[in-house]
Parts: sequence; structure tokens; C-alpha cells
Amino acid sequence: MIYWLHPGARDDLDRALTHYGLRAGPQIARRFYDEFERVARLLVERPGLGTPLAGGRRVFPLQVFPYSVVYRKAGSGIQVLVIRHQHRRPGYGNARR
Repeated sequence: MIYWLHPGARDDLDRALTHYGLRAGPQIARRFYDEFERVARLLVERPGLGTPLAGGRRVFPLQVFPYSVVYRKAGSGIQVLVIRHQHRRPGYGNARR
């Protein structure tokens, strides 16, 4: 199984990486990316892990960083719909399909 990013999720990831790169340095940005990749691979292997949301979507938190991945099972993999900061705009990205 594989995963792919909704275009909005790609933007979310880019913004988070830019934020960490500028504010905390490239090593922290890399740690964020590595944590995202770890979670994405875990969800591909076990797509039922996340907490269910409406519309067949699920949410799963990153461990070290205050972000969550909103995703859905799609075909033979998962589609990452939103990479959302946990303390800002709680409904952010809910309209993505």
C-alpha cells in the first residue's frame, strides 16, 4: 500500500517545514518531516488506527510535534487530506475531499 497527499496537504507540509526551518533550524525541520513519514507509513500499514471522523476520514497525531494527520483509506492506500496544527483553527481543512 502507498500514501499520497491532497494538494492542500502538500501545502500544509511545506508551510510546516518552512516554519520549523526558519524558526528552529533545518535539523528540526528534518525531524518534523521524518516524524510525518513515520506516521504516514504506519497509517498505510494500519489504516484503521486513527480516530474516526465524519465522511470516512480519520485523524492521527504526530508524537513530538503538535500536528495531526487527517486521512482516508482510498483504494490500495491512504490519502492524506490535511496536516493540521493541533492548537490552531480546529476545523482547518475539513472541507477537503
